[in-house]
Amino acid sequence: MKLIIQIPCYNEEETLESVIKDIPKKIQNIDIIETLIIDDGSTDKTVEVAKKLGVDHIVALKTHRGLAKAFAAGIEYGLDQGADIIVNTDGDNQYKGEDIPKLIMPIISGAADVVIGTRQIEDVPHFSFVKKKMQKLGSGIIRKLSKTPVKDATSGFRAFSKDAAMRINPLTEYSYTIESLVQLGNEKVKIVPVPIRVNPKLRESRLIKNTPSFVARQSMTLFRMYSVYKAFRVFLFLGILIALPGLIGFIRFLYFYFTSGGEGHVQSLIFSAVFIICGFFILMLGIIAELISSNRKMIEMMIYKIRKLEMNNKNRTKDED
Repeated sequence: MKLIIQIPCYNEEETLESVIKDIPKKIQNIDIIETLIIDDGSTDKTVEVAKKLGVDHIVALKTHRGLAKAFAAGIEYGLDQGADIIVNTDGDNQYKGEDIPKLIMPIISGAADVVIGTRQIEDVPHFSFVKKKMQKLGSGIIRKLSKTPVKDATSGFRAFSKDAAMRINPLTEYSYTIESLVQLGNEKVKIVPVPIRVNPKLRESRLIKNTPSFVARQSMTLFRMYSVYKAFRVFLFLGILIALPGLIGFIRFLYFYFTSGGEGHVQSLIFSAVFIICGFFILMLGIIAELISSNRKMIEMMIYKIRKLEMNNKNRTKDED
């Protein structure tokens, strides 16, 4: 069984050595362990450091494309190299590499296709009180919307089986963590959380400039992805939300119309008509969005089947050689 540990990097020359040295050299039931660096357009000596450290594979993106794109490039490359399991960890040495065996064990045993490393948020000293509470609140919302048992939705310490990796299709550039959870949860992929440890902070996060900005961007990602897979439900809710004031206004118009002998209150009727019409149009958009969502699901299924066919053909060619 082949394990590839991928590390998306953007200017990580100072921390990369700590990450590589922390990776286990031998793991039970794993025959081959290889490391993969995805250099996301670094302007420092990340690639040179990776070569000196003996990293097995280096994928260099010509420009800085963002964490999600770097993650996706690593998944594609890992599959192309015949990985049975792909582990993703961060280049800032946030997660303990010693926990990789614990992370991949549910996949080896067949108990899961995806394993999410769960940080013990309350015990992380460099997380502020607000950040800890926001992490718990956000993970709870994502857990319900994605219908997965995830306890740490933004954790980047994850393990994917080959089958699960072939299903991943990130759309955003900011972060893949929430997007992949919604997607894989929608496809009923077996996801299991596993408690993991973290290392002392070596540098400030480049993904989280400040808490309000991070929350806003992740919320938009969540809304976008939930709208992709539950389009009609989202637009139905928005349509009712907008049409409701119109219905209330229309009832108010009828009340005053009959109690005042049919005089005045034309403004209430106009107000009601505008909101009801807007709500109706949003509902129609929901029907169109649901059709588009169905097409996306079909395309994702086709991509998965094509990837699976390509993997089978490569394995057949290797056996023949």
